[in-house]
Amino acid sequence: MPKNTKDPVAPPVVEAKTEKAGKQTKATKKPTAKATTSKNSKVFVLDTSVILYDHSAVQNFKEHDVAIPITVLEELDNFKKGNDIKNFEAREFIRFIDKLSTEHMLQEWLPLNGKNKGKFKVLMNNAATKDATAIFGDKNDHQILNAALQLQVEEPQHKVVLVTKDINLRLKARALNLIAEDYETGKIQDVNELYTGNDTLESVPAAVINELYENGSCAIDKVLPTPPTDNHYFVLKSFKNSVLAYYNQAEKQLERVDKQLAYGVKPRNAEQAFALHAIMDPRIKLISIQGVAGTGKTLLALAGALEQRRDYKQIYLARPVVPLSNKDIGYLPGDIKSKLNPYMEPLWDNLKYIQNQFSETSKEFQKLRDMVDLEKLMITPLAYIRGRSLSNIIFIVDEAQNLTPHEVKTIITRAGENTKIIFTGDIYQIDTPYLDSQSNGLSYLIDRAKNHPLYAHITLLKGERSELANLANELL
Repeated sequence: MPKNTKDPVAPPVVEAKTEKAGKQTKATKKPTAKATTSKNSKVFVLDTSVILYDHSAVQNFKEHDVAIPITVLEELDNFKKGNDIKNFEAREFIRFIDKLSTEHMLQEWLPLNGKNKGKFKVLMNNAATKDATAIFGDKNDHQILNAALQLQVEEPQHKVVLVTKDINLRLKARALNLIAEDYETGKIQDVNELYTGNDTLESVPAAVINELYENGSCAIDKVLPTPPTDNHYFVLKSFKNSVLAYYNQAEKQLERVDKQLAYGVKPRNAEQAFALHAIMDPRIKLISIQGVAGTGKTLLALAGALEQRRDYKQIYLARPVVPLSNKDIGYLPGDIKSKLNPYMEPLWDNLKYIQNQFSETSKEFQKLRDMVDLEKLMITPLAYIRGRSLSNIIFIVDEAQNLTPHEVKTIITRAGENTKIIFTGDIYQIDTPYLDSQSNGLSYLIDRAKNHPLYAHITLLKGERSELANLANELL
């Protein structure tokens, strides 16, 4: 199916992708009629993980019919209370189904998207010919499998497809000869082709590099025949020397990038210089930094924010809480600050590193301590960000690869006047069960926001934490 073409940072809400999409077919006229029938007609059965990822998923399958097992509604009932994005997704879906079923029963096929579009129904837990609970055990996932297997029997004219973000559930479905696919709306097709934010250009005329050193800028057509992506960075090399530069879209020219110092932290390579330049540029309001552990993502973001502390009212630090052993932070003792601290230690480690660049008697050292005490620099939980308006702040979101596209959108839409948001993370280090390198919010942001004048992205490649850390990244 064609790619979604909505706003760069909005989550997908129009078209859904699965691995195999069919052609358009005609829908029956009566709302309570049987599901669409045609040579290529399909019925997609969605599990709970899909709904919690995107509450509008049932509307995103174009002309195909969509069903959910009654077990999914039972599971969503457990998620309807709370402040997390998944709780919001559950509530929104429940409201949608309530509105859809105002005049009809949910066991009937109800029209979803108007004439000639797909239909929707809720599947009951009827005993299937192949009983998944007898094979795998009696649990909700296997009840969902049974519902899809029974639909396969009841609707032989359709191709029944289970759509789930749970890899194990997909494997179990395929073991029972049930087609199973991932929910692919918003999924990046090839992360190896993901935008990196910078390029190295060889054999650049020496005169161009000299002009950048002497004047600080040069016309873009002296280097490239067509303008590059907005806020794109370059390492320009001639036979004898090189220079760092970026494309200023507003001025239609290349401008030199210098390795500037930010609160005692100096970039150690070209990519770090690019990242810090983007963080320090007042024109750029949205920044993403991607790289493996030890490349300096969080350190650069925090140092750049501290350097601009006079231009903003507060600096917010946040990272997704991914509980261990499925235990929520509510299980930990103390107030919200005490509960969050174990998850936020990496942020404090970076702050201590910056603080240690100065002596304990220096003004800079004391200033950092005062910022924490006066809450000019503070940790904030992402769970409570919905509904807020954040003005005059720098918001650093660490480990953004553990966010969904919808969560990334929610954070960005909270931005008020004079707010800068920095997302950092490693798209290959996913800690949540239903996300991967292709479907996480950081990958989605990088892919969709590129070439916007307010956005810049840099991929950091070289580890700078220590030689020992580099050994682990390279050999283990």
